[in-house]
Amino acid sequence: MSIKVNENYKNLAQNYLFKTIAQKVADYTQAHPDKKIIRLGIGDVTLPLTTSVIEAMHKAVDEMGHQETFKGYGSEAGYDFAIEAVCEHYKTYNVSLKKSEVFISDGAKSDCGNITDIFGDNEILIPDPVYPVYLDSNVMCGRKVQFIKANQENGFLPLPDQVEKKSYIIYICSPNNPTGAVYNRDQLKQWVDFANETQSVIIFDSAYEAFIHGDYPHSIFEIEGSSTCAIEICSLSKTAGFTGTRMGWTIVPEELVCSGTALNPMWNRRQSTKFNGTAYIIQRGGQAALSEQGFKECQENIAYYMENAKLIAQALDEKGIWYTGGISSPYIWLKCPNNMSSWEFFDYLLNELQIVGTPGCGFGPQGEGYFRLTSFGSREATLEAIERMKKGL
Repeated sequence: MSIKVNENYKNLAQNYLFKTIAQKVADYTQAHPDKKIIRLGIGDVTLPLTTSVIEAMHKAVDEMGHQETFKGYGSEAGYDFAIEAVCEHYKTYNVSLKKSEVFISDGAKSDCGNITDIFGDNEILIPDPVYPVYLDSNVMCGRKVQFIKANQENGFLPLPDQVEKKSYIIYICSPNNPTGAVYNRDQLKQWVDFANETQSVIIFDSAYEAFIHGDYPHSIFEIEGSSTCAIEICSLSKTAGFTGTRMGWTIVPEELVCSGTALNPMWNRRQSTKFNGTAYIIQRGGQAALSEQGFKECQENIAYYMENAKLIAQALDEKGIWYTGGISSPYIWLKCPNNMSSWEFFDYLLNELQIVGTPGCGFGPQGEGYFRLTSFGSREATLEAIERMKKGL
């Protein structure tokens, strides 16, 4: 057949990280059906949706069953009530947004990949290690990617003094997935100043902002000068347990202009063409999650997960294993014991302790020799995993 394909896909890693993990676990389970697997790998939540969210979604379902309240196509950018809920949420961080700057989506992962549509052939700057979607979505576009090293020496928080002063699309995830590291205000200001000076654009992934503990910025728009150089992408997946429900948002300031072109209408055009909007029922649930009572309920779930993180951290302390994260993030980022590689440690945990985690090398070369555990399991499963680690590590 003479139809041409996107050759850039051939430059992707052979397998997506989490697909490889799933296959290894499936193979082990088939060979050892009597063994109980505890999953502390993929960052999926386990607590159910909160009361406020469920009540709002039930009401929305009922509305869809009556002619006078039925909803068909909505705005691709989101219903006003959902956009207003996001704007009110940001006011708690002293960030004022225009409704026209907020675009409701089906989650941060989609927007992190789709945002590449509105940019041309720019050089990409990505921290290493970090969430794989940033890299893969740009490899699919054939863009040149440069990595900036995040390691123990810089607290897994690289700064712009490590890179050449020129224009980039810069990806920043804070709190970081997988390391749990969080930029403070001064550090983010350095990135904002660098971006404005070099005419770069920051793609700021704040999917874990609700987990922040302490005086750290929850949004890049808390930083002076950010509205002329940054786009922010966020999600309710971890904040409100929407991993299977799907709602997030992207904020594109009206002030953000590249090569004489405003990016806000470009993103609006992209979404209007390729996206039909998030379901009305889901947006009602999202509105409830961001309400005062709803967000309080979300914080109770987050506190549950963070207690899990604390328990895992205490176990690692007892074993003398170095780690970071678990304070403003649901992830524990640990140094593999006995100089094992990331995959060697994965295999050891799976085969000997029946625990599933995530090899650090899957997040970038700097992740080799490290490992990610998540605190999203049930308390019972987390405690059982801890007992296994205490005996087997």
